Amino acid sequence: MRKTACFGIFLFTSACSGVPLRAKHDLIGMSRSDLIACAGVPDNAATLPDGEVLQWRQDQQVQGPLTLKGPFSLELDLSGHGTCHFVARVKNGRITQIEYTGPSDTLLGRYAACAPMVQACENWRKESLQMQGNL
Repeated sequence: MRKTACFGIFLFTSACSGVPLRAKHDLIGMSRSDLIACAGVPDNAATLPDGEVLQWRQDQQVQGPLTLKGPFSLELDLSGHGTCHFVARVKNGRITQIEYTGPSDTLLGRYAACAPMVQACENWRKESLQMQGNL
């Protein structure tokens, strides 16, 4: 029973941190307009000589799942508080690089605070591949 519970927790935490890591590869080649359609309008954009950089910010701290509350308003928070800046480099209208900045680690894993920002794009990519019969 204990091994099953530990394995379940491992799968849950790796799934949360796995989405941003997959997106670093899966979103390469996506068009700029498709990225904006699934991620929303970027908070910042910078034009460079060879393309542009788009940035989405999630500055509100994302809490992990472990907060213990006791009597007399005592609270013990064992989770990480991550924020995330999702950065995409665009060249010739296509995504060429995805990076994450900010303290994005939580108890759910590396880049876990970034998962909500890229989840819709990962879902969109998966659905479009299924419609094309490539998955």
